[in-house]
Amino acid sequence: MFKYITVLCVLVAVCAGAPQNPQDVQILRFDSDVQPDGYSFAYETSDGTSRQEEGKLDNPQSENAALTVNGQYSFVAPDGKHYTVTFTAGPNGFQPKTSVGQ
Repeated sequence: MFKYITVLCVLVAVCAGAPQNPQDVQILRFDSDVQPDGYSFAYETSDGTSRQEEGKLDNPQSENAALTVNGQYSFVAPDGKHYTVTFTAGPNGFQPKTSVGQ
């Protein structure tokens, strides 16, 4: 479970690593809920970045317990296009689907 959380934290850091003046970006929304069998969080910033994610512990009482995560993140790239990545991560690995908008 900690391996998945670590991977997710790295993904958040990569998304947040775009060069910009952090004083110009405001947090518009942040929600978080952590429970023993899962978690969820969502945020949105003034630069067009957003992320929402939900993790659920499957089979928590067995030795086959696994964390399954579903989520989506979006950002506006320097080229002005809006990129969105929708993903699932779990026992079958990280499975992203991307889309590009104007």
